[in-house]
Amino acid sequence: MAKLALNKSSLARESAHLSEYKRFLPSLELKRLQIMAERAKAKEAAARLDEAYDRRFEEIAKSLPMLANTQVPVEGLVTLKSVERGEQNLSGTRLPTLESIDVEVKPYSRLARPHWVDPAVNGLKELLRLNLERDVARERIAKLIEAEAVISRRVNLFEKVLIPQAEQNIKKIRMALADAERDAVVRAKISKRKTAARSAVEGMADL
Repeated sequence: MAKLALNKSSLARESAHLSEYKRFLPSLELKRLQIMAERAKAKEAAARLDEAYDRRFEEIAKSLPMLANTQVPVEGLVTLKSVERGEQNLSGTRLPTLESIDVEVKPYSRLARPHWVDPAVNGLKELLRLNLERDVARERIAKLIEAEAVISRRVNLFEKVLIPQAEQNIKKIRMALADAERDAVVRAKISKRKTAARSAVEGMADL
């Protein structure tokens, strides 16, 4: 670590750093508050999606007990063909979004299968979407937690290290400059007295 120079140039430099730190800190705090608010929203959304998934699953199970009939298999009727994900930029944190999904329904004869297969297929499609939305919600929460931790470390760095250090350096430099100024005044007075005394001696010698 470089030794602190106790001069006016160093004082100006430390003062500029302190001003910059204090100007940057509020923006970091605001960013952290935004991240925290979004994390709370993401947790609420994830909880709602979990509840919606469980509720829809129960509804399908109650309304379509025939799904347990192995004589009419529904496995493979609904498959996920593609998923289109997007991205949201929140204060520099990139969060995933679910834009759209493409679900493929295997062709089947409506005459060869019971009438309840149609609502079962629709229910499976809903569950598939809800599950994907839950995955995205959990991923958003994880990214927001990580982002909040990073910002909190930066805030702590400014609050507990950089700003106090700059303030301490400024105080130390000012004290050193004040001491040097007092020493200069004392030296000037001593020099003035010596000059006056020498002049007086020289004047007496001329008599």
